[in-house]
Amino acid sequence: MDDISFESESPTASLEDVVGVVYGPSVTVSRRRPIGGGSINKTEAVELSDRRTVFVKTNSSRHEGLFTEEARGLRALTSDRGPRIPQPLAIVTSPSRQFLFLEYIEPGRQTTEFYRDLGRTLAALHRHRRSDRCGFEGDNHIGSTPQLNGWDSDWFRFFGEKRLLFQLRLARKQGYADAAMEKQVEIIIRRLPELLPPLDGAQPSLLHGDLWGGNVIVGPAGEPVLIDPAVYYGHREADIAMTELFGGFGGDFYRSYNEEWPLEPGFSRRKDVYNLYHLLNHLNLFGTSYLGSCRAILRSYSRTN
Repeated sequence: MDDISFESESPTASLEDVVGVVYGPSVTVSRRRPIGGGSINKTEAVELSDRRTVFVKTNSSRHEGLFTEEARGLRALTSDRGPRIPQPLAIVTSPSRQFLFLEYIEPGRQTTEFYRDLGRTLAALHRHRRSDRCGFEGDNHIGSTPQLNGWDSDWFRFFGEKRLLFQLRLARKQGYADAAMEKQVEIIIRRLPELLPPLDGAQPSLLHGDLWGGNVIVGPAGEPVLIDPAVYYGHREADIAMTELFGGFGGDFYRSYNEEWPLEPGFSRRKDVYNLYHLLNHLNLFGTSYLGSCRAILRSYSRTN
């Protein structure tokens, strides 16, 4: 993958200029089609004069490293056994804008095997992409929120401090949370070894990290494709829990996943602990409409009797 620094003569680098830098001056933009679904980046399918189509994300250069993080995550998730992942092609950074060029995946029609295939391939990814530590090779983002990934051999400490406590303190800084909520989070962190199971075989799995329905698309042959990751190594249950947060995955997905690699009993009683991270993140991103859900989980799991 090319990582290009581009000095534009104009204050704002144009996509046409950047295409010439990536593919050569003889290649031009033939057509641009906006692609919906994202709230952080501008996204387009870009047809080029040499008849290829690429997917391009654009954002301000103020969000330094955002596309490098995404490309790193996509490459990490790429596996012969796992779900299909769009491949990063180039990152171009100008003084004012940054561009991420990705493989364009033509949308297809969802087959009856779609969620079975997703469950099977996700379980294979979790089982065969493992590490001896939690975290990742660099920090990244979940949505537009920073996600801390410093390596840690202790899953409970990693999840407690770098996921729950980080989000709660960000919520306090923004005025969405109070000292009582922070105390409840601290109680939950102390209780994590009794609330959650240990890592499978003492090894964390590579997680997509932001696995809701909007980040699963249908490829040209009807196959599942994962996009927009927030990767790290952690307990695989965290990925499965998020699939239930907003729904839409269906029974075939869970049956297929458990046929490939069964979850330990009691998952339904603890999934909200994992999803507290995402709800706190949504509180930070979108405001107080998520406060009630956060408070309910905090009350439920901070009780010590």
